[in-house]
Amino acid sequence: MNVTRHTDANFAAQLDRAVRTSSLFDPEIEEKARTIIEQVRAKGDAALLDLTEKFDGAKLSASQMAVTTADFMAASLEVQEALRTAVADAHSSIEAFARKSLRQDWQARNQHGAAVGEKFDPFHRVGIYIPGGTAPLVSSVLMTVTLAKVAGCPEIVVCSPCRKDGTVHPAILFAARTAGATEVYKVGGAQAVAAMALGTKSISPVQKVFGPGNAYVVAAKRLLFGHVAVDLLPGPSEVLVLADDSANPKFVAADLLAQAEHGSGHERVWLVTTSGKLLKAVEKEVTRQLGKLARKSLIEKALKANGWLIHVEEMDHAVALVNRIAPEHCEVMTAHARDVAKKITMAGAIFLGDYSPTVLGDYVAGPSHELPTGGAGRSFAGLTTDQFQRRTSIVEYGKGALKHAMASVQVFAKVEGLDAHGRSASIRENK
Repeated sequence: MNVTRHTDANFAAQLDRAVRTSSLFDPEIEEKARTIIEQVRAKGDAALLDLTEKFDGAKLSASQMAVTTADFMAASLEVQEALRTAVADAHSSIEAFARKSLRQDWQARNQHGAAVGEKFDPFHRVGIYIPGGTAPLVSSVLMTVTLAKVAGCPEIVVCSPCRKDGTVHPAILFAARTAGATEVYKVGGAQAVAAMALGTKSISPVQKVFGPGNAYVVAAKRLLFGHVAVDLLPGPSEVLVLADDSANPKFVAADLLAQAEHGSGHERVWLVTTSGKLLKAVEKEVTRQLGKLARKSLIEKALKANGWLIHVEEMDHAVALVNRIAPEHCEVMTAHARDVAKKITMAGAIFLGDYSPTVLGDYVAGPSHELPTGGAGRSFAGLTTDQFQRRTSIVEYGKGALKHAMASVQVFAKVEGLDAHGRSASIRENK
């Protein structure tokens, strides 16, 4: 891992490296994603089939892209009871949390006496991307599809890459059916986002695209914004552990390693601490624990590129750095963790104390684990149920309310030089 201390002569430059723009804005990745989008735009299903063979090693026909009822049934038979129980447990927590985020219609009277308000309708057709390349992210199905179902979306489309034999991992299919997906397609990568946004003969376009993914998937979402609505920019995983000398170095090291193991090599992890002693202990623990992990080589790649152990002078400096980085996950392992967390305003999700590892948020706590990465947390919040609802404002004036508003309307129309605007109101008063 990369190590830097506030006593280093080049500390400021090192912090710039630690905070540098992520793979979300890599021009080479963006250009490759753009090329894929144009292929799908031009060739539709044919492009999807070619790209599936190229990237996933599966040769499919157009009629095989959609997951069938028989596929769902076969997947259900393969899923073991332990996973069924875990899916049910997580789904229950996620569903309960999701219901708290639903927006409710409301109506009130404004100062003119007119009825004004908002109504919230579910998007009719939404698309959800589920990663499935190096790991079948069953949890991501529950963390997205469940919210769409709670919001009342009638059509919930899932796209996920297939394996070389042309099947989607049975655990993903089981979770998709449990959570409420209505369609599942064996399409992955940037091409899946393009298909959902633009539509092909086999996949009808959606109104909004959701879901996490690798750097190419997120680049495609950015490039297609406007053709379709998108949720946020949830790219390669991140965790920042903010700790003082009260933290357990074993816990800190384990949490850094956990978020570095996804496999893209673009994952980013940071320890920001006021304790030099803790930094050294965590460095040793990372080495010790790494040797026991199945994905050692993948983790080492991520840690070498984007793993940081940072020693700062004061806790205020540490908090300022957290807000500068705007990490996807922020674990606070300090004395008075709640008080420290109040000062953190730019993190996707905050985990308090020694016994709240990020993995709980990844799987079972309740809030969706789809969170902004790459600094996008400065502008975006994590996924919530209300993002599956479309807001519409409602305005209803009567004659009396119109009369009360008329003077101000005419002033604005005159100042802006838009006499037809003013007349569209006054013609009603005259009548």
